[in-house]
Amino acid sequence: MRVAVIGGNGQLGQDVCAAFSAAKHEVTALTHVDVEVSSFDSVKAALERVRPDLVINTAAFHNVDRCETEPAPAFTVNALGGRNVASATDEIGAVLLHISTDYVFDGLKRSPYVEQDAPAPLNVYGNSKLAGEFFVRSIARRYFLVRVSGIYGLHPCRAKGGLNFVEMMLKLARERGEVRVVDDEIVTPTPTSEIAKQLVLLSGTTDYGIYHASSEGSCTWYEFASAVFELSRTQAKLEKARPGEFPAKAKRPKYSVLENKALKDRSLNVFTHWKNGLSEYLKQRQMSESPIAR
Repeated sequence: MRVAVIGGNGQLGQDVCAAFSAAKHEVTALTHVDVEVSSFDSVKAALERVRPDLVINTAAFHNVDRCETEPAPAFTVNALGGRNVASATDEIGAVLLHISTDYVFDGLKRSPYVEQDAPAPLNVYGNSKLAGEFFVRSIARRYFLVRVSGIYGLHPCRAKGGLNFVEMMLKLARERGEVRVVDDEIVTPTPTSEIAKQLVLLSGTTDYGIYHASSEGSCTWYEFASAVFELSRTQAKLEKARPGEFPAKAKRPKYSVLENKALKDRSLNVFTHWKNGLSEYLKQRQMSESPIAR
């Protein structure tokens, strides 16, 4: 199968390219140099060159606080970009796999969100991604719409200065020895490598529709940081941040946990507990830093 990955040089996109290549698919990574999702003509021209059977759209404007102060570019990329990719994918007769987010929910439910729950975003980012979802659902004839949560991976996250949460915690521990983290937001940290494996399996089916794809279990950011230090054997003084200690421009859901109901209903779920994912990530990280790996 020929696969085009839009955003192929991103944190998730690189693992997606690697997973599909490992599964013996012919993969083309499309970066911002190759395609501008805000332009239908650019998307169409790029996809016509590749002629893929499957288009995976991982491109997004996902700096949540910047989205709040720059709503126009956020909607241009996340909403109209989704529309352009859906339209161009449909025109060439390919299947679309579009990545969305847990931030389409407001967190008031306080129990894991399933695919049938009604979205109610709290911020510009969530609203722009939800608008992109609606474009995909109204345009694409064959699509997988996959919501992910709390992602982190070995490749740099450009929207966060190249550091995911795990790397930021380890950096702060090295530099300061003391770290303060919020304890009032509940999430499910999910490695990009596991998401990529899930996408390979899902794309081999014709069970189109909306899916949640995150690790099992949940924790606060404080509990996640504690596990990072424990599993990496990092010495650091970890404390809970005071309410409002780290003010943000964008309001975030206090409860942001997804249930992979659709995957489980079809016996497709590959995710394990988030602590297993973190342990594996830290092992891969150590291997990539070893002299033998280099």
